[in-house]
Amino acid sequence: MPLRLTSAPVSGVKKRKTAARKPQASPFAAHARRKPNSAAASGVKLAAEEGQLLDDDPLPDLGASHYISESAPVENVIQAIEYIGTKMFDELPARAGMNSTRIAEVLNLRRSLPPLASVAHVHMLINAPTQVEREIVELVKEGRVRRLIVPGRGNDAAGLGDCLVLADDWVKLVRESSALDDEIKDKFLEILPHIGTNSAISQSVFKPEEYRALMRAGFLVSSSSFTQGSLSLASLPKLPTAAVSSASRSEPARPSDSDRSVQTDAQSRAATLFLSLPNTGTYLRLLGAGRAHLLSLLKRSSCSEVPMGLLKDRWDGAVETEKSFHLAKRARGEFAGILPGKTKKWKDLYGMQFRWVLEEALGAGLAEIFETGSVGPGIRCL
Repeated sequence: MPLRLTSAPVSGVKKRKTAARKPQASPFAAHARRKPNSAAASGVKLAAEEGQLLDDDPLPDLGASHYISESAPVENVIQAIEYIGTKMFDELPARAGMNSTRIAEVLNLRRSLPPLASVAHVHMLINAPTQVEREIVELVKEGRVRRLIVPGRGNDAAGLGDCLVLADDWVKLVRESSALDDEIKDKFLEILPHIGTNSAISQSVFKPEEYRALMRAGFLVSSSSFTQGSLSLASLPKLPTAAVSSASRSEPARPSDSDRSVQTDAQSRAATLFLSLPNTGTYLRLLGAGRAHLLSLLKRSSCSEVPMGLLKDRWDGAVETEKSFHLAKRARGEFAGILPGKTKKWKDLYGMQFRWVLEEALGAGLAEIFETGSVGPGIRCL
């Protein structure tokens, strides 16, 4: 007979079974489960690092900002022209990511640009329209500044054809030009003060070989290169007889005024020359490209407005810097950002400075700056 270890079967004690409880629904069951390292989270993080993730709500606007005029180290038009001429480009970085040929190309282009300053840029730096315009007129009359008008580049504030240049810089360019003889240099500099505030000069003032040499050197441009807006002979400056006599001294005798036929409009335009500086077209094209690129960066935001600090980061690109965390990443062999030579700032704009092009866009009325009260000045595309 087997030995029973317990008395449960004999006593009839049965174990009570409890009903299985149904699991309660979690309050977070309706929410989608997502791992921290999912693709969506990575995309959000990447967009935030690139500066492309902004709130849909516009920035708070507390009124116009005077940050540019208050922080610019200028007090008059002369200082503004000098400041604009020296602050157009950033210094070449130590790790530029460009070979020697490209570096030489960048430096040569910078050196070849004329020392021009747009009137809109000067107005933005000083922020006193009446005072600035009065000072420009006085400086032009005194001969210390020349106002260069480029036809066909727009007459409003957003145009590129209204520029200022110091008279000393103009004379220096003429003297250092290797494409002109000394006689042509002396004659051109002798006539230049008598032109006054005009930018046009009659072709008859120079001999054919003289004005052709000046055109090849870039100091004169023919009105035939402009389709519309050329000045007529009636608006040309009246030069003194002494200045014109040297140009006609060796020319054959001409018929009298009664025998001379009346010039047509086409002949008048063909006989008109405009003052210019070497590589003015290159300068204006580079300026227009910088403005367009800045506006394209502004329009990446939903409201076409962005804090100025974030806009500067977009302009510079995701480049490596000399900050401690970037240096530590480079020491470990990790990715610390692209080299400057791979960005649009250096590939197409030759290292154009962010603040310089921002002042140009603000002065031209293409954008406006306002106070946000929290994230510094804000920039809005108009």
